[in-house]
Amino acid sequence: MQRRFIDYLVISLKGLAMGAADAVPGVSGGTIAFISGIYEELIATISNVNISIFKTLFKKGFKSFWEQLNGNFLLALLSGIIVSFVSFMRLAKYLIENEPVLIWSFFFGLIIASIYFVGKQITKWNISVIAGLLFGSIVAFYISTLPSMATNESSFFLFFAGALAICAMILPGISGSFILVILGAYKTISDALHDFDFKKLIFFVGGAVIGLLSFSHLLKWLFKHYHNLTLAILTGFIFGSLNKVWPWKETLTWHVNSKGLKTPLIDKSVLPFNYEGDNHLLLAILLIIVGFLTIFILEKVGSKKH
Repeated sequence: MQRRFIDYLVISLKGLAMGAADAVPGVSGGTIAFISGIYEELIATISNVNISIFKTLFKKGFKSFWEQLNGNFLLALLSGIIVSFVSFMRLAKYLIENEPVLIWSFFFGLIIASIYFVGKQITKWNISVIAGLLFGSIVAFYISTLPSMATNESSFFLFFAGALAICAMILPGISGSFILVILGAYKTISDALHDFDFKKLIFFVGGAVIGLLSFSHLLKWLFKHYHNLTLAILTGFIFGSLNKVWPWKETLTWHVNSKGLKTPLIDKSVLPFNYEGDNHLLLAILLIIVGFLTIFILEKVGSKKH
């Protein structure tokens, strides 16, 4: 695929948006990739990484290997994702702790728009497609209600967490960061990024690479053979995740660590007027609209590229 420098710059910007989304527990970078028109190319590119591509490297040289890998696309996208994820994870942590209503309002707008733009790509509705939509919604809603596990820092656990989280990260609707929260690994990874703890990061990234290469093949196969059903399930995932990003929450139980620090363990969604504290209602509504328009713009950019 022939692309100009400006095309790769746009892909990097989409990567920045994906990384920012993946840094927030509750929002999926896969949703951003889907809306911005690069999702199926991303899945196809990742699934093409196998033994044959390395045979190309040794037999035909680096140039042929890089072209078969779709290397320019991956480099542009991953550079945006990594820069954004590492930097935004710190900002997201601060906003979630200090301005939760505002940051969740913005992402609630993102999710609402995503439901529409992913769902409209379903070309044929039937009983199985509707069942897939309901299945995805129920599964995502159930995951959003799960309490967090205790923090675990073992190497094997971090490898497993990386493999599971990356699968969620490339699924529209299910947040990889939220999976890390449920597993009790989010704080461990955010602290490792902050402290440059390379041992923990290597095990986590190793798991992520294995999980990504394995899961991408399944997704590619599903899109090829069950396109509408797959889209319906993904739309359901996004719809079911709305509960997680609802801006106004009431904490039911807390987790207290060994240092006495309290973090929410189980919460439930409440109406803005029942929210304890400043509900920021007008500003929240504005941010929901901004989030919706952000996805609208990304979708327009993605559709132009196609």
